[in-house]
Amino acid sequence: MRPLAGEDIEGYAERHSSPPIPALRALAEETHRTLASPQMLTGPIEGRLLELLVFASGARRVLEIGTFSGYSALAMAAGLPTGGQIITCEISPEHAAVARRHFQTSPHAGRIDLREGPALETIAALDGLFDLVFIDADKPAYGDYYEAVLPRLSPRGLIVVDNTLWSGRVLDPDPQDTSSVAMAAFNDRVVSDPRVTCVMLTVRDGVTLIRRAPS
Repeated sequence: MRPLAGEDIEGYAERHSSPPIPALRALAEETHRTLASPQMLTGPIEGRLLELLVFASGARRVLEIGTFSGYSALAMAAGLPTGGQIITCEISPEHAAVARRHFQTSPHAGRIDLREGPALETIAALDGLFDLVFIDADKPAYGDYYEAVLPRLSPRGLIVVDNTLWSGRVLDPDPQDTSSVAMAAFNDRVVSDPRVTCVMLTVRDGVTLIRRAPS
């Protein structure tokens, strides 16, 4: 993944956004030092965006599909109201172990519930509705995640989908690149779905916001 804006613009935007809390800085440092594919890290700009979306929407119950090392879950936890909760799904035991350790030592330990295993199985076992869902996992399964969570949105619920521009490769997907093909197909599917209203933002690698269409 590479941000669509140039490094100078990314740097300027980061310098003019509130800096991450120490817990997030420590998590990011360990991710870059010890895990493969550290570019998957949400990062400070999108992390703040997620926090502010949670805060502005008043979301009390958040579902995250794809924890990785836990940056986005920790960022969103800072935007929760008193009593709010994030349930985050991760299939990799290695990633889950890193995330869990950082959650436990953060100011938001009691707000995050990490569920290890296939996300679709986790979602099927959960009760109730969600006020915000963040999808950032395996790209070919995005359509399945979307269909699983759309009926589970609260009346003012929001789905936030990461990597929807896929470093620009959605413009002309290589048929041999399954993730590029999947992301382009997902984007076409969402924008033509009469059940929802959406907007695609050119933040970092593309972030799409989705809500149910007005009845």
